[in-house]
Amino acid sequence: MRATCHSWAEPGLNGAGQDPGEESCIWRGVGGGDRRGERWHVGAPSTHGSEAPSWDTGSVKEGAASAPQAPSRQAATPHGTVEEIRIAKRTGFCYGVREAIDKAKESSAGGKKTHTLGQVVHNEGVIRDLQTLGIATVDTLDDVNEGAAVVIRAHGVRPEVMERANARGLEVIDGTCTWVIQEQKEIVKLVEEGYTIVLLGTPKHPEVVGLLGFAPDAIVVDEGEDWDQIPRKKKMALISQSTQPPWKFEKLAAFMVGRSHELKIVNTVCPVTIRRQEDTIEAAREVDLMVVVGGRSSANTKELTRLCGIAGTRAIQIEGVRDLEDGGPFEGARVVGVTGGTSTPIEDLHAVAKRILELAGTPDARANAEAKADAAFAEAATPAGRTTSLPAANVPTVAAG
Repeated sequence: MRATCHSWAEPGLNGAGQDPGEESCIWRGVGGGDRRGERWHVGAPSTHGSEAPSWDTGSVKEGAASAPQAPSRQAATPHGTVEEIRIAKRTGFCYGVREAIDKAKESSAGGKKTHTLGQVVHNEGVIRDLQTLGIATVDTLDDVNEGAAVVIRAHGVRPEVMERANARGLEVIDGTCTWVIQEQKEIVKLVEEGYTIVLLGTPKHPEVVGLLGFAPDAIVVDEGEDWDQIPRKKKMALISQSTQPPWKFEKLAAFMVGRSHELKIVNTVCPVTIRRQEDTIEAAREVDLMVVVGGRSSANTKELTRLCGIAGTRAIQIEGVRDLEDGGPFEGARVVGVTGGTSTPIEDLHAVAKRILELAGTPDARANAEAKADAAFAEAATPAGRTTSLPAANVPTVAAG
């Protein structure tokens, strides 16, 4: 039986209406971006951009992020070797996280008692800073008093949560990422069109929980061992949690070609996630050692660490500057790269860059750690002020990109 992939490309987009045949399909990304209408071969590496990395996972166990390496406790050398820090491009909060935090701050600044439904970002430093502004995190709507404001975080929520909040007279501030909103709209269309939906994602992740509110019968799969539970159906659709690795989405798409006669693939992997991974690989190829900053339980941070290894560069993963106690891990490294997950504020990266130079820098680097950290950020492509939502006074100035 011939399995086909049907295009979601809009009229006028490259490849719209074409039949890619048995082994390829036209992938459509939701919400715009530079990948809409691209033709990707199912199961093959991404060809996005002239400098796009190959998502070849042959050297790493499939579907598994490499274990973060804890910083070594060996004694630092009297004179370090690190001369330079390089920051991956476009670091800091993604726009979805930034907007949700900014909306919470604006509400609180206006004198409104403000809560966030769940942690707005998985970063304890950010949560503490928001608490100083009177913004509390609650787990359920029952913890919010009538008339108070509740911020929906970037992951989004089930539609019944919105309905209940409105029914209780709460001021609902929707901080759902615009990309996730497009995901929600796409999954509703798939339900209306009668597709059996397969959702690639972490079952208990807030974004996945929210999407299931729009498609309760969707089949959620994550690692490869889950895929055998996918039934064989005539009409199926594949959609993804926005932060899933692109290579895993492509691999699952290839697997599903043999599961259905009509297979619709809606590419909902966030372009910010993809660019962050590309920028991290680019930086890793230019340095002796990479430091990945982010929550240890963060899937996208673990993926950045794994990709550094694929690029052939040793990497350590830390949660913040407090994890750096000595210069031992950097012994022998001349150039060190720093990157972070989409929930890691730029201030954390700046503090890490400065601390690396203080602990493991050459005499000149140690003496000028602050200036060299600032210079590293000036080389990055992050627009000034756009990736910070913290009330901290000492925000690094970076060049507009």
